[in-house]
Amino acid sequence: MKVVLAGGSGSLGRRIADDLTSRGDEVVVLTRSPRQGGRHRQVKWDGATVGPWAAELDGAAVVNLAGALVDRRPTPANVELLRRSRVEPTAALAAAAAFVPVRPPVWIQASTLAIYGDAGEAVLDETAPPADGPPQMSGVARAWEAAAAGVPVGRQVVLRTGIVLDRDTPALDRLTGLVRWGLGGRIAGGRQWVSWIHIVDFLAIVRRALDDDSLSGVVHVTSPNPVRNAELMATLRQVLHRPAALPTPAVLVRLGAVVLRTDPGLALTGRRCVPARLSDAGFTFSYPTLGSALENLLSGS
Repeated sequence: MKVVLAGGSGSLGRRIADDLTSRGDEVVVLTRSPRQGGRHRQVKWDGATVGPWAAELDGAAVVNLAGALVDRRPTPANVELLRRSRVEPTAALAAAAAFVPVRPPVWIQASTLAIYGDAGEAVLDETAPPADGPPQMSGVARAWEAAAAGVPVGRQVVLRTGIVLDRDTPALDRLTGLVRWGLGGRIAGGRQWVSWIHIVDFLAIVRRALDDDSLSGVVHVTSPNPVRNAELMATLRQVLHRPAALPTPAVLVRLGAVVLRTDPGLALTGRRCVPARLSDAGFTFSYPTLGSALENLLSGS
């Protein structure tokens, strides 16, 4: 299978490209700055307009991850950056898909469980409606999905993904750093829900989405066992062999977010999401529980 990957230079994109190549797929990475000598063929694009790169989509599957990192202050300018960095590349890909002689058989569209905002105690499956805010979460995600709606392809799968746990990535590095610095207590009240997925299961779901003709529409990419923030931090301390730590009050999270130039909502909001469609399809998770996932990723750290 030929797979055109937009957003392939990020940590998840590189993982997907390597995984698909290892099973024999031809992966073409669309990038603004092609580099020589990489494992995957790279094709230059500007992420905004249709160009010669569009010919790569002819009969090829598309995996669209394009978008700026969300780990930034939720200022109006940054929210607009997050929205534009997702909508413009998606619109360009959609226009290219309409241009090629043979339409892509499948389009894998990245999205996020943050589309549900701060969902409290509700258990959310794929039938749950998106929230109205906050703008840097549901606002950006809704615009991202809308830009991909109705593209002329055989089948589209929208992967609403939780926190992907993998070595040497910003999400897990920040969490383990807090624990190692003695700040591994619960955040605020610790009751906010965290929906997460091990990288091995994430990659398996991407492969399933590419290969399973019966799968289309919204799919939750998350473990069947979401945890509260207090359990997340306690499990991290246990795996890293660190003692109990004092909680971090919400006011300190907000102050720290200013210093670190990040969004306090990433730590203070939560969503209790479950992968109902994958469960119904008989998908088997290699790491369904947080303890097993963190032990696999951090053992010996």
